[in-house]
Amino acid sequence: MEKTIAARVRAQVRTRPDDVALVWRDEEVTYGHLGRHAAELASRLPGRGPVAVPATKTPATVALLLALLETGTPFLLLSPDLPAGTTAALTARAGCVAVLTPDAVEPLDQDGTAPPLPPATAMLLTTSGSTGLPKIVPLPADGIDRFVVWAAGRFGIGPGRTVLNYAPLNFDLCLLDVWATLSAGGRVVLVAPDRATQAAHLLGLLRRHRVHVVQAVPMFYQLLSGHPDPLTDVEHVIATGDVLPEWCLAALPGLFPNARLYNLYGCTETNDSFLHELDPAAPAPVPLGAPIDGVHAVLVADGAVLAGPGVGELYVSTPFQAPGYLDETATAAAFGGHPTGMDHRRYFRSGDLVRRDHDGTLTLEGRTDFQVKVRGVRVNPMEVEQALLAHPAVTAAVVFALRDPVGGAALHAVVSHDGSGRLNTLAVRRHCAELLPRAAIPSVIHLADTQLPRTSTGKPDRARITSTYLERTR
Repeated sequence: MEKTIAARVRAQVRTRPDDVALVWRDEEVTYGHLGRHAAELASRLPGRGPVAVPATKTPATVALLLALLETGTPFLLLSPDLPAGTTAALTARAGCVAVLTPDAVEPLDQDGTAPPLPPATAMLLTTSGSTGLPKIVPLPADGIDRFVVWAAGRFGIGPGRTVLNYAPLNFDLCLLDVWATLSAGGRVVLVAPDRATQAAHLLGLLRRHRVHVVQAVPMFYQLLSGHPDPLTDVEHVIATGDVLPEWCLAALPGLFPNARLYNLYGCTETNDSFLHELDPAAPAPVPLGAPIDGVHAVLVADGAVLAGPGVGELYVSTPFQAPGYLDETATAAAFGGHPTGMDHRRYFRSGDLVRRDHDGTLTLEGRTDFQVKVRGVRVNPMEVEQALLAHPAVTAAVVFALRDPVGGAALHAVVSHDGSGRLNTLAVRRHCAELLPRAAIPSVIHLADTQLPRTSTGKPDRARITSTYLERTR
């Protein structure tokens, strides 16, 4: 059989047309219906590409994406919430000839200056854009296929199995919970974005549809952690995209008593790279885990590859990764050969600082671009955030390094709490003093009266937090 997502889903449409492929609100969409809708949409495509698709989460959008995969038309998946200027810049950079929705085709005029797409590009995702215009990540069809085969096999996804889709459709997480599931003949329960923070609704979906596999960012598990009734059907629980607080991890066995728990690490550029089966009783921090099938990783410090214990920047090569960005300058900075030429693989320079212990365990230390000096001492703000999250009353924490005329940088922590009355700034300082060196204890602590704003991925929204809590201290 041809090794593409489209061919694999086509086989499911042919062999089990009456099986449910998608669950959306109160609607069930069978494989037969999904296949017919995709075929109808394919007949109305512009006939060339690439095209842009606003990733509005509906079964119709999934059918449109399937139609594009079936016709081999590369598509750029965009958040439907992007500003118009950002959307225009990204579609121009990708050379998109049209913006498609399930109901309309909007032609675009391009000046022909966009770089050609890498051969066999199937879909284009974007990075978060936290430091400017998002970078466009072209994913090859064969890499995507290798990933969906791995994911379905690793987590037992197939006919009769149900997987929850929590992430937006334009996120790489959907390669597992949407595309691996449909490719293998499973059932996808789509979480509506307007109900994604309603714990009772999420619990109802998991229980009513007897979900077997859950992949989500830590915010999802934090929302559910206070609910005592166990979800006994869930067999695989995957946390990804951010640090899972200790208190939340400790609650997972009670909520999912029959599930194996995992931490999954990866980047948009490489897809998933490391998998670690979690032990809630093990000391923090949670390790990245072992490289998944076909993944190679090295740590680099001061230009040399670390052969033993130490901290270095993570370089990773996976069978699923992008060949680069559409921007050649950005590609040259992030993609290349082995740092010392020891093999012929292509590596992605992640920017993540990772510690290797004596037993080979890898744990995330922070980011190369987040390191700061406080009174001459190098401090990792991510480590400070993890220490803050270890307090049982802290529900979210973000640490910023602001300029200080004396110490070079001063750490400001913004902390939200559970409202129990156990937390004040003195208690936070005492807690930090037990876990951190003196230079890493925040100079200023802001206790938020409400929960911190979050991005669509469930991570704290640093831009909004800055404008709300820190502008007056700059």
